[in-house]
Amino acid sequence: MGCGSRGLEMSLGGLTPEDLDTLMEDAFVLRDGGDFAQLFEDMGVLVLGSGRPEARGRENIARAAGQVWAEAGRYTARPRRIVQCDDTALLVGDGAVSVARRGRDRSWRFAISLLGPG
Repeated sequence: MGCGSRGLEMSLGGLTPEDLDTLMEDAFVLRDGGDFAQLFEDMGVLVLGSGRPEARGRENIARAAGQVWAEAGRYTARPRRIVQCDDTALLVGDGAVSVARRGRDRSWRFAISLLGPG
């Protein structure tokens, strides 16, 4: 597991939507597919640009990590806009649009993330 790993009993997640976005940037730098996938809900969805197949669920997202690094290259946590309503947030940034939700453990995770050109 990567440097940011918190162990098998607890998955990664952000304290705020902004924190979650920063953790995604860290996963890109470390190229850690396991930690990257843990930033998503169990049945989260990752899409790389338009017309690309979706990766659904953490296992498939972890497997798609190599493609994520190749397709998206790098990711900079710089959301232009975050709109939050209770336990749901929309993150809009340069090259990324994501929906995040706060779970029962109060950590934020991506439900849907679209990376790359739409």
